[in-house]
Amino acid sequence: MDVPATFTHVYGQMTAGSYCYIGPQGIVHGTVLTVLNAGRRYLGLQDLAGKVFVTSGLGGMSGAQAKAAVIVGCIGVIAEVDGAALMKRHRQGWLMEVTDSLDHCIERLREARKTKEVLSLGYHGNVVDLWERLVHELDTTGELLVDLGSDQTSCHSPFNGGYYPVQLSFAEARSLMASDPTAFKGLVQESLRRHVSAINRLAREHFFFWDYGNAFLLEAQRAGADVGKPGANRTEFRYPSYVQHIMGDIFSQGFGPFRWVCTSGDPQDLVVTDRLAMSVLEEIVAGGVTPAVKLQYEDNIRWIREAAKHQLVVGSQARILYSDQKGRVAIAMAFNQAIARGELKAPVVLSRDHHDVSGTDSPFRETSNIYDGSAFCADMAVQNFVGDAFRGATWVALHNGGGVGWLLTVKTRHRSRGSSRAHAGLPGHLTSAPLISSMVPPQRQMHPELDPADAGGSATVPAPEGEVINGGFGLVLDGTEDAERKARRVLSWDVANGVARRCWSGSPMAYEVICQTMREDSSVAVTLPHTVADECVLQALQQ
Repeated sequence: MDVPATFTHVYGQMTAGSYCYIGPQGIVHGTVLTVLNAGRRYLGLQDLAGKVFVTSGLGGMSGAQAKAAVIVGCIGVIAEVDGAALMKRHRQGWLMEVTDSLDHCIERLREARKTKEVLSLGYHGNVVDLWERLVHELDTTGELLVDLGSDQTSCHSPFNGGYYPVQLSFAEARSLMASDPTAFKGLVQESLRRHVSAINRLAREHFFFWDYGNAFLLEAQRAGADVGKPGANRTEFRYPSYVQHIMGDIFSQGFGPFRWVCTSGDPQDLVVTDRLAMSVLEEIVAGGVTPAVKLQYEDNIRWIREAAKHQLVVGSQARILYSDQKGRVAIAMAFNQAIARGELKAPVVLSRDHHDVSGTDSPFRETSNIYDGSAFCADMAVQNFVGDAFRGATWVALHNGGGVGWLLTVKTRHRSRGSSRAHAGLPGHLTSAPLISSMVPPQRQMHPELDPADAGGSATVPAPEGEVINGGFGLVLDGTEDAERKARRVLSWDVANGVARRCWSGSPMAYEVICQTMREDSSVAVTLPHTVADECVLQALQQ
């Protein structure tokens, strides 16, 4: 029996785990913001014209890097060993050019830098070859040809096709992987050491690398590569994760990937919601916000204004944009009112990516900048899962995954409720709520007859160990006052919970945001951290 097809189980991962996967636009928007803010932080630039971003991966998620490079206006060079994946992105229009020649790759890179041409160039080959060639160019000509770099190979599964060693062709690697896994593992680890060695050489110049939360640095460390941060413990790497240096500040300000789905399936409804969302954000900015918050709003106003032309909708008529608590609540109110007056033809489902302010606990990604010792605890995911359910979410989900591996499995139970209007136009798997998930061992996923909960209700059973937990939700807006009331409660909790935790872990940005939240809403009471005035106290504790 195909268990997921029964809609009693769900394959975890990220947004798909709460039935809100909307195709590639979520990862495209997130990558746009990552590269854009990397340029601001590392290069001190708002305009990335003529700057080079080198990375790897053109798969289902990593393929967003090519599109993002074009949107931010830089030069993106993305290596991919799988020719089929590379050509798919080229046919899709996300890759402007492709080449399997390192000589041609370097030549085009130089030309684009000189003319500040916007370019996404796919290199059909191993990224280690590309990094080592960039080192060769630096050592022989003195010219540093790359400004920013990262990696999106699937290093959470490096020995099962997630990472291909530079010593072999793609076909040879696949063959060895099957015939001699031990030898394949040895080559992968040698390749990882070479990979890091090249990056380290470039990083001694004015080049900046970050980990994309894909376990690249973790597996490189296990392979014996020089990734440790001098003077730090083994859990600290010399290169930050993108959450630590880039997205973490965005999350601490309360901004994250809010999203919605127009259940009518009508593209015109999406046009209307885009217009409403842009208008709401512009009104908030006009009303006065801090410079840092204004920058985030302006990035997302630009995104929503241009989103339609990038043709990122796949299947459901859906949109994503980063917003804070104020923006999310205001957008929800605007949508609900538009439904009530008939401007939108059917209900709208609100949700978010788990890669959000408070949706995920992942010590090597979303909570990698939580420094109070709780990075390995599932505080936010579980609290949002429970808190959103109490506050009126149509469904909630607690699950795992998201590309960093070490997964847990998930069991779900459906309970139907809500008005017939709220359910109009919703697919069957969205009309049952709340979606309560309990973690189930693999043997019960494979053999559901072993599940004691099958007699009715939900059962929480022991789960295997994992390192990523996600808490998600869906909320149906149907134009009623009840939907508006629930939206205010759910969205406020869903954001503020994460900001409060980031505040407690020491983020000054989160501190300011949660204090502002308490000033605006007297019902919110958060315990605030105290700053140590004398650093000698901390030094004494560390001795």
